Amino acid sequence: MLRHSLGTGRRAAAPALLARGMQTITLPGLPYDYGALQPVISGEIMELHHKKHHQAYVNGANKAMEQLAEAQRKGDVAKMIELQGALRFNGGGHLNHSMFWKMLCPPKEYEPPSGALEQAIEADWGALDALVAQFNAKAAGVQGSGWAWLAFSKEAKRTVIATTPNQDPLEPTSGLVPLLGIDVWEHAYYLQYKNARPDYLKEVWKVVNWKEAGRRYREATGSGV
Repeated sequence: MLRHSLGTGRRAAAPALLARGMQTITLPGLPYDYGALQPVISGEIMELHHKKHHQAYVNGANKAMEQLAEAQRKGDVAKMIELQGALRFNGGGHLNHSMFWKMLCPPKEYEPPSGALEQAIEADWGALDALVAQFNAKAAGVQGSGWAWLAFSKEAKRTVIATTPNQDPLEPTSGLVPLLGIDVWEHAYYLQYKNARPDYLKEVWKVVNWKEAGRRYREATGSGV
């Protein structure tokens, strides 16, 4: 299930994540040290998040893809269908986290949005502060575990805020291209912020990698700046 907003919320069903090519996936390295995001996100959280949680999604996805390949060889359609949940959860967890690490940067490297993305934020939201306020409200409202996204809507030709439950990714069929994703599972913040998700959301903007978001925006829109 996907929820996204141009100021108002809409729902769109997201199809099951399918394994492609059955290639074994591996845990990607981080583009910074575990402690590099302190004091916003502790080194302990980052190490556990990466080495334990992300690794678990990698392991789960590989296991599900192996089982799916076996089911395909046997022509066991019922088993193929049964495995879609595990593929979606673990494969989505791997895809989401692989993007998430790149969407963050050390506080000392933080730079605000610039170029085409800055212009889009001003046009679509009025100002960065307004975007952050609406994003945080949506992210804080995610029931249980999930993700909040700033995305480019190919249909609306503008940036939108979207949320997905569990480890559901933003999929190509939604027409939404992820620019920035924030993990709102408790494992992303609980050791430091306890159950105060709004506090985590307030602070995490200090380590948002707007250069990466801007690159993704240019790629999604074909703009050159």
